[in-house]
Amino acid sequence: MIALDIVWNPSKGIDLGIFTLHYYSLMWIIAFILGLQIMKRIYKNEKQTDESLDSLFIYSVIGIMLGARLGHVIFYQPELISEDFFSIFLPFKFKGGFEFTGFQGLASHGAAIAMIIAMYLYNKKILHKTVLWILDRVVIPVASGAVFVRLGNFINSEIIGKPTGTDFGVTFKKLGEDFPRHPAQLYEAVSYIFVFLILWYFYWKTEKSEQQGFLFGLFLVLLWSVRFFVEFVKEAQNIERANWALNTGQLLSIPFILIGLYFMFVYKPKTKLS
Repeated sequence: MIALDIVWNPSKGIDLGIFTLHYYSLMWIIAFILGLQIMKRIYKNEKQTDESLDSLFIYSVIGIMLGARLGHVIFYQPELISEDFFSIFLPFKFKGGFEFTGFQGLASHGAAIAMIIAMYLYNKKILHKTVLWILDRVVIPVASGAVFVRLGNFINSEIIGKPTGTDFGVTFKKLGEDFPRHPAQLYEAVSYIFVFLILWYFYWKTEKSEQQGFLFGLFLVLLWSVRFFVEFVKEAQNIERANWALNTGQLLSIPFILIGLYFMFVYKPKTKLS
């Protein structure tokens, strides 16, 4: 029998002398740049201005990063609030000595909630359409960005899968292990490619972009369903209870899926777009 055990032991990042550019941070940068290019094409199709696109980028970056960080702290690492408060908002740790760490610990659930809030503020101050109009479109680049975020997790050997119990899987040497695990990060990354392609298809090839809330709902259903099922092969994180039928990630995913179904099949807009 041929073993397909991949030994994974990458470096942290690119040494630039003054500091190390972590591959995880690089994946986030790629996600935002690619997302900007995707949204630029969408905004051109919608005849929106470059100025409104620039504002969208700023609102998105701040909302996603702040929400992802706060989400991680609230759901998975609340002790940071009392033990190392400033590390929540800065890419440094202060407890046990000053050290540049980058933004380690970002939760997708927090990012999703903050993104909705950010788009509400963006629409109110800049766009002046409806929140669902922008959400229906911004979820397309968000889905593409999710691919690179999970690749970053894989490079960091974090959010790991459970041991496979066979000769198949990935051995994360960074964790000091010598047995293969499920590459749960890659399962998600590949799945998110399909989420992106489905959303892209529905926007460009169908009339669903005119049905307010449909693409937003479809995004919620697809992305959080992926997250829900991949959680079955993930190791529990921090406050998650391994003896629960469902872990924290799954419990937090269910409301998003239900909200998505509502916007796809139940929601009726009160106002029509001009």
